[in-house]
Amino acid sequence: MDADLKLKISMLPDSPGVYLYYNNEGKVIYVGKAKRLKRRVSSYFNREHAVARTNLLVRNIADLRFIVVNTEEEALDLENSLIKEYQPRYNVLLKDDKSYPWICVSRETYPRVFITREERAKGAKYYGPYPKAEVAHALLDVLRKLYPLRTCRHALTPELVAARRYPLCLQYHIKNCEGCCQGFVTPEEYGEHIAAVRQILNGDTKQVSDYLYSEMMVLAEQLKFEQAEELKRKYRLIENYRARSVIVNPSIHNVDVFAIKRDDTAAYINYMHMRNGSIVQGLTVEYKFQDRDCDESDAEILSTAIRDMRARFPDTYAGGDTKELIVNVMPDFKLQQLTYTVPQRGDKRKLLAIALKNVDQFMADKLKRMEKLNPEQRVTRLLTTMQRDLRLTVLPHHVECFDNSSTGGENAVASCVVFRDGKPSKKEYRHFNIKQASGLDDYAQMREVLTRRYTRLLEEQQSLPQLVIVDGGKGQLSAAVEVMDELGLRDRVALIGIAKRLDELFFPGDSVPLYIDRNSDTLRVIQHLRDEAHRFGIAHHRKRRSKSQIHSLLDDIEGVGEKTKTLLLKQFKSFKRVNEASPDELAALLGPARGARLHAALHPDNENKTNP
Repeated sequence: MDADLKLKISMLPDSPGVYLYYNNEGKVIYVGKAKRLKRRVSSYFNREHAVARTNLLVRNIADLRFIVVNTEEEALDLENSLIKEYQPRYNVLLKDDKSYPWICVSRETYPRVFITREERAKGAKYYGPYPKAEVAHALLDVLRKLYPLRTCRHALTPELVAARRYPLCLQYHIKNCEGCCQGFVTPEEYGEHIAAVRQILNGDTKQVSDYLYSEMMVLAEQLKFEQAEELKRKYRLIENYRARSVIVNPSIHNVDVFAIKRDDTAAYINYMHMRNGSIVQGLTVEYKFQDRDCDESDAEILSTAIRDMRARFPDTYAGGDTKELIVNVMPDFKLQQLTYTVPQRGDKRKLLAIALKNVDQFMADKLKRMEKLNPEQRVTRLLTTMQRDLRLTVLPHHVECFDNSSTGGENAVASCVVFRDGKPSKKEYRHFNIKQASGLDDYAQMREVLTRRYTRLLEEQQSLPQLVIVDGGKGQLSAAVEVMDELGLRDRVALIGIAKRLDELFFPGDSVPLYIDRNSDTLRVIQHLRDEAHRFGIAHHRKRRSKSQIHSLLDDIEGVGEKTKTLLLKQFKSFKRVNEASPDELAALLGPARGARLHAALHPDNENKTNP
């Protein structure tokens, strides 16, 4: 470490603050926050780190600067702004979210309500963002059915309305607008509609619903059924929207929910804001890692994300009346006047589960998009997952699976199915008729089949699989190990046995089976291999069994082939009638010599009596 840098570290205060690391070129490569600057910065230089990325960062630090602040919250704010300004090489960065739709209520004499993805206009009120555009459009459609909101983009200033600058449009004539452009509705009357719209967008639908219901009942008592029916329609629309939104106890009021998960490339954080038991805002954002190795903990990333999102969306995320945050990981930096809860049960736990489910869906959607654009990436991900789960040294591009089939030891066969890059390669499937091993000795059958298969591959210098799976438990796996040892393939081919009952995976030399998550891609591929081997083996076994069952005495007579059998069955209709046919009838059909030979073969006892 440079002497000047070492001196700076020794003189750091034990106060909250933000530190900046610079490289030899004078460029900021990392910005961090600390509750105690001296302890935090020193931790980078007094030991070897488990993450290679952190060691690389330390080697590139040529200088550091720091800024002391009063509180942890100020440190969070300052770190956030500095990361945005410098975009450091080793920091986690928030991906831009400009593509998310918002519902905007403009600031005009007659405010407009519309969906936008553009930058926010001064003075307008924005609700959202909504993770999917169709959700925003559906909500806006409900609002327009409830209230006669104008859809035109005219600048309806009081002067232009008084001058009746703009003519009435179709929306007025079909009763979707009250004629704001002509002054047929006052700004105060129109403002009542906008106030109700704001209530609904804020999630406060109960008050609107109660008002509509009470007015509907008053009109019904006055026998004004047409007006009452119109209010009933609006009441049902509000209740349907409310029913879809309320998912927990309505007493949960003004609560923010943050849930974080991560993979090798990014951290994903879902945010939800609750009001009266309704989710009124929801969003999942992605924090990209600059490198695959990221040593920042979930607690560090989450604390930055909480402050970042609440600062980025002040209209909806700041939530001045929000006093509680529900999280799945306790942040290391906490904002003042906020309570942090990691719930273990109850309605708050249900809320957190919903947030985590949204994170999972976001990650799955991202993966599907990437795989659709690059199919090879899906294969690489699948094979990498299998390599990790099955403790392999190489990617299993070529996998083979074996299964035996027999009926009481009769017609014993075996099958070999081949998968390449996680998919069946059916042209490479092979079946084997057991020749040496007893039909009741399953282990001997496995030894015979594996010996025949891999002896041939070696002789023909064909490529060997990276993984061989035998359908069976420890016994079948032990038989496979013996064969591979004899052929000298033990170090070149990995072996696994899969038990039929519980999908247990057995490894050579390990008596304890491995259980893989039932929803994992690895187990799905292995089950597919096993099922294909069983299906292919059973099909061949049934074919052999059927062939043996239709075997007749005609098949054992020399000189009687398929054409002769067809001719006989066509003439006599059944084997019984062929057997009962006289020598003259057979001679008339096949000729004297062949007829006599066939009759003698069918009736050997008669021939012995006539030729003592």
